[in-house]
Amino acid sequence: MTLRSPFFFTCKSAFYTLPFNFRSCFRAMAKLSAVVLLLISRLVAAAAIQTVTWATRLESAKETTTNLQFYFHDTLSGKNPSAVRIAQAIDTDRSRTLFGIVMMVDDPLTETPDPQSKLVGRAQGLYGSACQDQLSLIMSMSFVFVDGPYNGSSISLLGNNRAMNPVREMPIVGGTGFFRLARGYAVAQTHWMDFKTGDAIVGYNVTVVH
Repeated sequence: MTLRSPFFFTCKSAFYTLPFNFRSCFRAMAKLSAVVLLLISRLVAAAAIQTVTWATRLESAKETTTNLQFYFHDTLSGKNPSAVRIAQAIDTDRSRTLFGIVMMVDDPLTETPDPQSKLVGRAQGLYGSACQDQLSLIMSMSFVFVDGPYNGSSISLLGNNRAMNPVREMPIVGGTGFFRLARGYAVAQTHWMDFKTGDAIVGYNVTVVH
């Protein structure tokens, strides 16, 4: 025989000795309470969604991955350079890495290493020497495309470029037009460089998700 507490027997006995109409009333009230609680929870949820009137939540669409390959022509020499010095530190010229120099660029992007090959876009922005021990550039620029379906669209690069490494990787942090909400990475590899003038041709292989 299982023993139960006196409280259990008392409550059970008291409930079943009540007249039928009281039991029905208690059950109806319990059901009503459950319905009221459900309605309140839904109203609170709806109110939480409607409190922000200036933003709309959209279900995410299927993403696309695009691979881009082009060549970056950085020209510091000649009568019409595409990269010019706009600022430097007091000791920049005495630094072996030109630490503190800042360059403004409008470099052509072409389909092949040949400067006369098809123009696909321009690299516009800034880079600066940010390391005293080795040539390491902080790059902040937009690759603005002018060819085919990508005409008028751009991707934004922001990151560290250890220019003397054979291969380096930098993040893609955004984009516009066809590449809106882009994220990804760029792999850069120097194709040619003139150490006397600083002119360089760099191959870029860029993968973006958008």
